[in-house]
Amino acid sequence: MPDISRLKKYNTIHMVGIGGVSMSGIAEILINFGFKVTGSNNVESDTTKKLKKAGIKIYIGHNSTNIENPDVVVYSAAIKQDNIELVTAKEKNIPIIERADFLGELTRCYSDTITIAGTHGKSTTTSMVSLCFLEALKDPSIQVGADIKAINGNYKVGNSEYFIIEACEYVESFLKFSPKAEIILNIDNDHLDYFKNFENIKNAFIKYAKLLPNDGLLVVNGDDENALNLKSHVNCNVLTYGITNKNTDFFAVNIVFDNNGFPEFDVYTKDTYYGKIKLSITGMHNVLNALSCIALCDYYGIKLDAIQSALSKFTGADRRFEFKGKFNGASIFDDYGHHPTEIIATSKALMNKKYNKSWVVFQPHTYSRTQALLDDFAKALLNFDNIILLDIYAARETNVYGISSKDLADKIKEHGKEAKYIPDFTECINYLKNNVQENDIVLTQGAGTVTEIGPMLLNSLK
Repeated sequence: MPDISRLKKYNTIHMVGIGGVSMSGIAEILINFGFKVTGSNNVESDTTKKLKKAGIKIYIGHNSTNIENPDVVVYSAAIKQDNIELVTAKEKNIPIIERADFLGELTRCYSDTITIAGTHGKSTTTSMVSLCFLEALKDPSIQVGADIKAINGNYKVGNSEYFIIEACEYVESFLKFSPKAEIILNIDNDHLDYFKNFENIKNAFIKYAKLLPNDGLLVVNGDDENALNLKSHVNCNVLTYGITNKNTDFFAVNIVFDNNGFPEFDVYTKDTYYGKIKLSITGMHNVLNALSCIALCDYYGIKLDAIQSALSKFTGADRRFEFKGKFNGASIFDDYGHHPTEIIATSKALMNKKYNKSWVVFQPHTYSRTQALLDDFAKALLNFDNIILLDIYAARETNVYGISSKDLADKIKEHGKEAKYIPDFTECINYLKNNVQENDIVLTQGAGTVTEIGPMLLNSLK
């Protein structure tokens, strides 16, 4: 059982923004440990309803009266310092702790916290590792940044020493954790609104790798030079994996794709045949993600048959190349990828499927990322037959950059291809209805409200 003594000073915990992906998981773990938890959220959701059923008092909307007299107030990064509940807590001298700091405290309650980091593929790989541990009956606690069908949500409360979590590099929040094992999938140029340059990103991952104890485990991508370089910064056990780099501990050969684009491949460990793996998700990038999972799980003593079974049953995390339905004989998919590298990986995965023409409906995510990577986005989108651009999703930003999706359309035109800029969702739906043909594939791409397009298109049939 986890040792919760370090949290005992907090009998009652109030969580501001409790409906968030990570906050809700923390809340359920705390309830399982016997803490009294209350929380507030700006809107009611399936998540808040689920938390209410678990015995948590939920307030919809933020109000000073929501702060009864908790021992601590935990808040998510989306909550601003002038939030009335945080202001009230400060006036009452109640300690306030940001989510990542509190999650860090939680990781220290477990003797074996396993964290999965990298610019791309974290949610998928965290899901893969989690399912392998569940298949091996290791009863882990789990926190992942996307819903997984097998656990009916984005978290699970277990009673073992294993805590499997997705570790995000944004604002270096993963440095708050105390991992026993880490997977580092890749290191790419992202979140430049915070990091400013690539050197700072690489240095953050070096600091993250150095968190590991000498008896810990680091699993790194041998096909990613920056990830592989982390070996020289740690004193713990290291395992490498790769596809192009065969000088790794685990590598894949004989990779073939079926008509759905699902890969099957042979895994070797050094010169020894390890086994055949079949995935039920698309893309070469997911072969790499699976190899990282296999390397870690093998180290933890999970048998090949459990790994094979878990990986073959895994149909993908929520919003990761997720099939949404059929529209007039065309297949609609939705994908969260909002970085050029992710879009390229998704477009390559798409090419392994059988289809007529491809359509991408892309919503850029944040002005800063769009400006910094404008040409990279344009080149990444060239892989699709038809390109539709929605307005930039602002997320946490205001447009001080003077950038718009029209600039991206112009940049794509410079590369010799047309892109349609259609900011209105209803107009976008009508355009798709009038132009998409049977056996086409429509992919909605991005981390914002673009996910609504697929269901709107499907509902227009009713």
